[in-house]
Amino acid sequence: MIQDRTFKDPNREYRLFFYRVSVAAFAVLVLAGGLLWRYYHLQVVRHQDFATQSENNRVHVRPVAPNRGLIYDRNGVLLADNRAGYTLSLVVERIDDMDGMLAELEQLIDLQAEEVERFERLLKRRKPYEAVPLRFNLTEKEQGIIAVNEYRLPGVEITAQLIRHYPHGKLLAHVLGYVGRINDRELAAIDPVRYSGTYVIGKTGLEKEYEDDLLGDVGYEYVETNARGRVMRKLERIDPAAGKDLHLYLDIRLQRAAYEALGEERGAVVVMDTRTGGVLAMVSKPSFDANLFVTGIGVKAYRDLLESPDRPLFDRVLQGQYPPGSTVKPVFGLAALETGAVTPQTTIYDPGFFRLENRKHRYRDWKKGGHGTRVDLHEAIVESCDTYFYSAGVKMGIEQLFRYGSRFGFGHKTGIDMPSERPGIMPSPDWKRGARGVAWYPGDTVNSSIGQGFMLATPLQLSVAASRLASRGEIRSPRMVRAVGEDAIGSRPPAGIIEAAPSHWDYVLGAMRDVVHGERGTARRIAEGITYEMAGKTGTAQVVNIAQDAEYDAEELEKHQRDHALFIAYAPVEEPQVAIGILVENGEHGSTTAAPIARQVFDVYMGLSDDRGEVLAADVPE
Repeated sequence: MIQDRTFKDPNREYRLFFYRVSVAAFAVLVLAGGLLWRYYHLQVVRHQDFATQSENNRVHVRPVAPNRGLIYDRNGVLLADNRAGYTLSLVVERIDDMDGMLAELEQLIDLQAEEVERFERLLKRRKPYEAVPLRFNLTEKEQGIIAVNEYRLPGVEITAQLIRHYPHGKLLAHVLGYVGRINDRELAAIDPVRYSGTYVIGKTGLEKEYEDDLLGDVGYEYVETNARGRVMRKLERIDPAAGKDLHLYLDIRLQRAAYEALGEERGAVVVMDTRTGGVLAMVSKPSFDANLFVTGIGVKAYRDLLESPDRPLFDRVLQGQYPPGSTVKPVFGLAALETGAVTPQTTIYDPGFFRLENRKHRYRDWKKGGHGTRVDLHEAIVESCDTYFYSAGVKMGIEQLFRYGSRFGFGHKTGIDMPSERPGIMPSPDWKRGARGVAWYPGDTVNSSIGQGFMLATPLQLSVAASRLASRGEIRSPRMVRAVGEDAIGSRPPAGIIEAAPSHWDYVLGAMRDVVHGERGTARRIAEGITYEMAGKTGTAQVVNIAQDAEYDAEELEKHQRDHALFIAYAPVEEPQVAIGILVENGEHGSTTAAPIARQVFDVYMGLSDDRGEVLAADVPE
């Protein structure tokens, strides 16, 4: 008997099939769900992120540097402008091998090590896709070489930029100062947004003092680029706001006259309008070409300037501190009259030296043998009698010398709108105790009474003192800028007045007039052929000590050891308009070296005033 066998189990197969289908369906659903979630995440959740990244690959925002404000003299003559130049820049994100690109560029143009180092420093402060300058002021030949090889230089751009230029070169280097590349110290202090796209900043002079006004406000432009980073088109532009222009009191013709009058001498000349405080000329010589610093001065050129024995980078007007010598005698003469230490009738006998009571030491007069008997204050100023002022200074005491010296601007900053001014020294017992740690001695008073000893002044302070004498005590701070943009600063009223009896003013100023026009005045030689009246005071400042029994012989000394020559003056005498302070380093005598410079400058001033009525003297914004 054959037994039946079942070869198929439909139920079992159905269950197995259903299980497999269910697992497969579940797997498909899970995978489809994951795919849908990923699609949703990419298309919806991260849509804005990817859209922004995509746009950034095509559209970039680039800063547009503003035009730096211009600088003009009082007559509208351009003193500092901006000139077009072409700059080689690199966009780092478009360059795969920066070292290789620099090596390639070195084969095409002559790159200096300083340029590469500066480029690497600028890389630290750049923004994404911002072009970083490598070489400024490309020549036409260099532009052509880069253009021909552009196809193999991805990320390399040539852009036109305005570069600061000083058309008068050395004539105004210390006044205007210069702009230069922003260094690391400055980078840490400036507003990075405001300086976007700008690589220079005012370093010295007016460029530094008025940096905020001259800079302007940055603009922006949206540009479309291709895959190689080349700009295809500009989509939108927000224009920058140009910096404000500066209009100075300074007159370039008077500046040139003062510069040329100094000749080959080292020194300084400052000319001020006595009625406004405006600085009409400010010369420090030797000077330098400020254009060298704008795009980065070379190491050798900078070393030559820095190591020059003539110190052309040193601003003698603001930073030079020298004994004012006899130029302070009108100030201390007025002080002696006001304090009652002397009267117009007071006379002394001058044997050629002065002795303190119960002391053997002789303080010599510059004139061997002295000025004779019955020397009064008028003669002491006109002939510059040291002995008279030794005596008057001791009678007044250092406190009164300090008091009046300070009122005329000695010993503290003048407040001029320029950086780096030094205060000089108007010595006093408190000053000596703090600075030297020792007491004040009577001999210190004797030396201070003729502007020697510890007393130091800048050439600017000499001009300020001359202006305050000319205006009979009006205290005005010197000013360089009379208008910023459309905003006129205008003439300021005096900040104070130095009180003195009218008769005392007449006496002292009359003596200053006779220094130039009197028969025995120390500056009488410069009055020959003069068509106006000038008042002044010569000065000679000792540089090296001379033994008491020795005689000063300039021929035996090196040039740098000879006395400094100084002169202060104002003109015209009746209605003073302009005052001057002059220092000639190692010029020996104020009467023969410094005073003729004043005559030349005043002649030019008077000529300009005559040519233009009274415009030069009275051109003051309301």
